[in-house]
Amino acid sequence: MANKISTMIAAGVLTAATGLPVHAQEHSFTFQSVDPAGNPNFEIQDAWANRVGVMSGGRIQIDLLPVGAVVEYNETQDAVGAGILDGHVTDVSYFSGKDPAFGLVANPIGAWSSPEEMFRFMRYGGGNELMQELEEPYNLRFVGATTTGLEGFVSREPLEGVDDLKGLKVRAPEGLIQQVFAAAGAVPVNLPYAEVFTALDKGVIDAADSTVFSTNQAAGLHEAGNHPVYPGFHSMPLVEVSMNLDEWNKLPEDLQEIMTVSVRDLATDMVAQLSIKDLEAVAEAKANPDITVHNWSSEDRARFRTIAMEQWENVAGQSENAQKVYDTLTTYLQEQGMLD
Repeated sequence: MANKISTMIAAGVLTAATGLPVHAQEHSFTFQSVDPAGNPNFEIQDAWANRVGVMSGGRIQIDLLPVGAVVEYNETQDAVGAGILDGHVTDVSYFSGKDPAFGLVANPIGAWSSPEEMFRFMRYGGGNELMQELEEPYNLRFVGATTTGLEGFVSREPLEGVDDLKGLKVRAPEGLIQQVFAAAGAVPVNLPYAEVFTALDKGVIDAADSTVFSTNQAAGLHEAGNHPVYPGFHSMPLVEVSMNLDEWNKLPEDLQEIMTVSVRDLATDMVAQLSIKDLEAVAEAKANPDITVHNWSSEDRARFRTIAMEQWENVAGQSENAQKVYDTLTTYLQEQGMLD
């Protein structure tokens, strides 16, 4: 009886001290981000991880680690599947080497002109189901899609349009994005984001398919590549939140729903916050006489989109899954009148 009373007292102390129910922290997860600590993207993701704890009444605790904390940026899929990590927040393009389908669903260059268009496809056009089907064999559960928005493009050389890409050494993730840049005449190079500044500064690369303008500005990339293009013309990555399938299946239905809804909120939060920061950063960059912000014409943007769409079909032929992504994507775009 005394032990029971002691347990009840301890539970009461816990509840009073934390405001959380006694069953707090039923599920403790370690996730790894694709972004470095201190990066605005990482800070937004870290705030999401904290919100999940609040939304779940403390039943879920997510410890979000920066890029490279446990494994390299392009190894997180294997690490999550094996249970070394419980989940990740990362660009799906990094796994194109395993199946070209990942590259096509992650960044069908030219398909989306806004984050909302991508979110509609993912949530209501079959995209989420595709991702779940693609990742299940790797023991992953796709929770939801986020994005940074239309990415910035950093360059050491003036870029007024497609013709200026010829011969340019461009950092880009493997898969479809590299194929598109190669088709446009550039020379793609595979580098993690953390190495972009040094590579630009030393002339190892001439330009970079990077993250959004404001994050590049905050990281000093426009000092090394002072000819950025804004708005971006090339890339809007699918940044996934996925977790170990076994751990997902252990979650009761209400916590699965909390995870799903929380990622929808993260997606909205990330796009809104980074868009605000972008506008501020562009004004700051334009006021700097050492930085020239380039804005491609609608004609050059259309030329690049045409080059990209030609590569979709090439990728589709590289695997059965890639063909499935291509068919689902193009059917959706046709039904929405977005292929004109």
